[in-house]
Amino acid sequence: MDTKHILDFIGRLNENNNREWFMANKAEYDAIKKETEQFVREWTAAMTDIDPDTAVLQPKECLFRIYRDVRFSSDKRPYKDHIGIILAPHGGRKSHYGCYYLHLQPGESMFAAGMWNPEPELVKALRRDIYDNYDELEEIFSRDYVKRYFTSFDEWGLMKKVPAPYSSDFPHKDWIARKMFTISTPIPDKILFSSRFLEHLLDICRAAAPINKFLNYTLESMYC
Repeated sequence: MDTKHILDFIGRLNENNNREWFMANKAEYDAIKKETEQFVREWTAAMTDIDPDTAVLQPKECLFRIYRDVRFSSDKRPYKDHIGIILAPHGGRKSHYGCYYLHLQPGESMFAAGMWNPEPELVKALRRDIYDNYDELEEIFSRDYVKRYFTSFDEWGLMKKVPAPYSSDFPHKDWIARKMFTISTPIPDKILFSSRFLEHLLDICRAAAPINKFLNYTLESMYC
């Protein structure tokens, strides 16, 4: 995947975010989309030993559309300012499982994993399981190959107060005083543009996998 070309295209699209420019350059976008689909096939194939449930996903399940839904937004730009790819067991974009997300955007490319905006009942169950098994999560975040990229959950999604019935004295109150259970790490251009990009991405996925497994255990206990 020519990530430099992709970011160049997205940069130009951001400067000309209108239908006329996009249609005049749609052939270039279609070529980029095909190239990205091939990358997804390579990524999923390489996930067999990391998270086998993601290895069977098809590109159409993993790629987000470039078109924005502007019906309820004050921002009427018709196209997104990034390309997003998500690998999540049992459904890709439509899955509620912990995911592996690649975000390609000039100057802001990054990787994220975990659960973004889970349903309220799942949030309650995740808080309970974290409270009851925080030592297991501590051990995961302490592993060398994990803390190379992640040391805790992201700061976004935090609540101002620890929700009942939990105490503010809990040693990891920031793990339960939240509505989002995500981890993330930036991907610098030096890595993004290198021939070892997929290898680096897989290394990040290995670090994220045990955290997703912890979260997915709660989801499966609820619904399976």
